[in-house]
Amino acid sequence: MIGIGIIGYGYWGPNLVRNFFEVPGCKVIAVSDLRPDRLAKIGPRYPTVETTTDYNDLLRDPRIDAIAIATPVSTHFELGMAALRAGKHVLMEKPMTADADQAQQLVDEADRRGLTLGVDHTFVYTPAVRKIREMAQSGALGDLYYYDSVRVNLGLFQHDVNVIWDLAVHDISIIDHILPVLPVAVSATGISHVPGEPEDMAYVTLHYDSSIMAHVHVNWLAPVKLRRTLIGGSKKMIVYDDLEPSEKIKVYDKGITLNGNGDQPAMAVNGQKYQMLVGYRTGDVWSPQLELTEALATELKEFISAVNERRAPAADGHAGLRVVSIVEAATQSMKQAGRPVELSLNRCTV
Repeated sequence: MIGIGIIGYGYWGPNLVRNFFEVPGCKVIAVSDLRPDRLAKIGPRYPTVETTTDYNDLLRDPRIDAIAIATPVSTHFELGMAALRAGKHVLMEKPMTADADQAQQLVDEADRRGLTLGVDHTFVYTPAVRKIREMAQSGALGDLYYYDSVRVNLGLFQHDVNVIWDLAVHDISIIDHILPVLPVAVSATGISHVPGEPEDMAYVTLHYDSSIMAHVHVNWLAPVKLRRTLIGGSKKMIVYDDLEPSEKIKVYDKGITLNGNGDQPAMAVNGQKYQMLVGYRTGDVWSPQLELTEALATELKEFISAVNERRAPAADGHAGLRVVSIVEAATQSMKQAGRPVELSLNRCTV
């Protein structure tokens, strides 16, 4: 039985407690938060869970094997490092840390101690994204051409991070999970419409040493909430709408065919003759059946299994490091009016 301690009972902490209670093979021992009024809500619903305002109580407790951290990103490094040095496995809320150097230190510490380090990239565990990854890996989509997403809404404005750290981190974690190659550079443009506050809208483009391109549009100032992604492949294309109550994924048997045999008629453009190389294909549209499991429940089950088996979860510390590195570089590019920033990423498996 894996003993669980949770640091932070604000927005995400209650979801962690609720789902850990449903995961076989673990037990929530204690929750820590600086605000007693938040901790007071735990007792009536979870009378067996102990509470404390000092997170060190969780680190010293021998009954606790793993710590879940659901606090502001500025505290992630200090808390994560303290938990690892106390010999605890760690699950960290996204983004993993405030910068790539901190993320690298946590990865190194976990690897050195043989501890499981997971990052709460919840979308990686959604049935829709898992199905998209399955189709991409099986070759059902053919050669991947692009990932193009829109993730916008009106608010909630953040004061400590820009819109890329708040919203684009979701799509970047999905891109990292489903695309077969890693980006070599990132460029981004953005702007703040509230004086003195972080950027509230941005456009992020990931560049690859291949024909793949990934683009993410994020915005806190949109009149409607949109969560829509287009994924294009040489065989099939996908529309993924996370706000759809059902049929979140639609698969289109549409695309182009390149006719390179020279049999097509030529056309004259500016005095030059070109072969008509592009043909269009239109087929069926269908929606695959998806599981009805909550993503966080799936994620926590895998985290507990990873702890028991001493292996890395799908969204491990290395994935968290890659995502933070991309987000940090995108912010740097945005400050430089969109100048591409080179990336040096590794896909490490344990």
